[in-house]
Amino acid sequence: MEVLVVDYGAGNLTSVMKALRAIGASPAIGAGAEAIARAAAIVIPGVGHFSQTTSIDDRARDALRAAIAGGVPVLGICLGLQWLFDGSDEAPAVAGLAVFEGRCFDLGSDRGQTRVRPGSDRGQTTPGVGTDPDWANLIGHRSDPSLTLVEPRSDPGLTPLKVPHVGWNTVDSTRRSSRLLDGMPPAPFAYFTHTYAAPVIDDTVATTTHGAAFTAVVERGRVFGAQFHPEKSGNAGLRLLANFVRIAGGAR
Repeated sequence: MEVLVVDYGAGNLTSVMKALRAIGASPAIGAGAEAIARAAAIVIPGVGHFSQTTSIDDRARDALRAAIAGGVPVLGICLGLQWLFDGSDEAPAVAGLAVFEGRCFDLGSDRGQTRVRPGSDRGQTTPGVGTDPDWANLIGHRSDPSLTLVEPRSDPGLTPLKVPHVGWNTVDSTRRSSRLLDGMPPAPFAYFTHTYAAPVIDDTVATTTHGAAFTAVVERGRVFGAQFHPEKSGNAGLRLLANFVRIAGGAR
């Protein structure tokens, strides 16, 4: 199955390509409207600032919208997921593709800290710990010593929250039917690295909590998004990518 990986200068292309090859897909890198128009399946990866999505020009955006309207499967990863929403507080003037409603928010803001209370470890990332048997091979991706503590802004009862959210955390199903999560164990661990996150909406099929609950996986029709990095999440991540490729193979 040929899969187009959209290159807009937002990193992690090599690891995404390697993971897609590992599950039997044939990935190719492309950037322009012509490549998007020819694609049978599209992955939009990304690590970095939301403003980097402006590198996807208007013609490419129109081609993506046309591809989605035509039933071409699309998967956004991390920043790619966020770009599928209306926009992000990280770059308020930059519009997202608006496939999903809502704006991405800062996990270190008041909105991102409303669920962490003293004595609770709910939503705290567990660096380097996972249920996946491959987690030990990925230990180099665990917690970053550059993590900062953000002081609570409005409620003195809130505990400090580490941002960015870097490390392993659970992906909790909303019990809504999901083809992308088919065959995955309950609450698998996945690898995250981000500061901004998408809100939980009707199309959210899995959430993760780090201060506040946010969309970990979103799905509508043949458009999908994962906030975590499947290419760095061991067997659970490979299963998600394999499900996407399987869906894409049956899309036409």
